[in-house]
Amino acid sequence: MEVIDEPLPGLLELEVKIHADGRGSFSETFNRREFAKLGIDVEFVQDNESHSALTGTVRGLHLQLEPNAQGKLVRVLHGSIFDVAVDLRPESPTYRRHCGIELRSGDGRLFWLPAGFAHGFCTTSDDAVVAYKVTDFYNPGAERSIRWNDADLGIDWPVSSEAAVLSAKDDAAPSFAVFEEEALL
Repeated sequence: MEVIDEPLPGLLELEVKIHADGRGSFSETFNRREFAKLGIDVEFVQDNESHSALTGTVRGLHLQLEPNAQGKLVRVLHGSIFDVAVDLRPESPTYRRHCGIELRSGDGRLFWLPAGFAHGFCTTSDDAVVAYKVTDFYNPGAERSIRWNDADLGIDWPVSSEAAVLSAKDDAAPSFAVFEEEALL
């Protein structure tokens, strides 16, 4: 496992070694000892997988509040995505900053987001399958969303607002300003 980039403190773009031959390939996508060497000593408690049929499907920006905040290890099983993390750690020098990276099936890339980041992605291919391991269980009462294309965040998504395919929940997500105001209450 190799760190490719640390675009914001705590966020890691990782690459696993792919062993390929005439039959196909094999890769180890998680090894707790190797992650601990990188400073990521976490326990994953749940695996999630999403399938998006259409290019331009946007999922997010999602997070869970403390004490149920989730760290996430994201990878693409099929297709490709533009994956986004927004730093929501109030004490962080990069609070409100975001990072977006491309992930594609077969590229050996993983994206580690520690607890305290909002997460979302946009599919850049049809039939994208995304898998992610999380460090806390899903709790509907702790779940929050932020408007994916909020101008205050300035995320350069690979899809226009008119062409984005959204769930009703994501379409109704509040602005960052409203989220921030409610989080401080």
